[in-house]
Amino acid sequence: MNVNTATLSEPEALLHGCRNGNRKSQELLYKQCYGYAMSVCLRYTRTRDEAIEVLNDGFLKVFTKTEKYDPGKSFKGWLRRIMINSALDHYRRQSKHYFHEDVETATNVHADETVLNHLAHNELIAMVQRLSPAYRLVFNLYAIDGFAHEEIAEQLNISVGTSKSNLARAREQLRNMLKQEGYDKYE
Repeated sequence: MNVNTATLSEPEALLHGCRNGNRKSQELLYKQCYGYAMSVCLRYTRTRDEAIEVLNDGFLKVFTKTEKYDPGKSFKGWLRRIMINSALDHYRRQSKHYFHEDVETATNVHADETVLNHLAHNELIAMVQRLSPAYRLVFNLYAIDGFAHEEIAEQLNISVGTSKSNLARAREQLRNMLKQEGYDKYE
């Protein structure tokens, strides 16, 4: 396929180079997108090392699935989806070590927007990373990436009730962390 790379965005032109096996294009795409992709991976993992593992798995998928990118859609959205799916794959491989609770044990917890206004982004991400893996994953998918509980349940092979329970527990744990950090004064 002949493509005029002058009409493509820089990531798309690099992706075209990746499709043709150009190692320099792969290196440049990785360097250009590293920060954004790492920020996505960090939300889904507990440690930086784990995030790097997910990131590298994700970029391997990017480099081997270049033909699946639709130039009519956002490259950043496509990359984000790959990184989230890589994090989900990582979670599934590790899921036997994680704890799930069902909806019967959940309480209805609501985040206080006033408190969130006083938190720095890095502080909030650090708190989310301290959640158990199952809670962190559901919280990210629901609260940050906008997935419905039905979609989360299907992706994680859990019940909708478990998804709701894990979200409620995540919110409860985050509220407790906020209190420990002194953010309860904003309530």
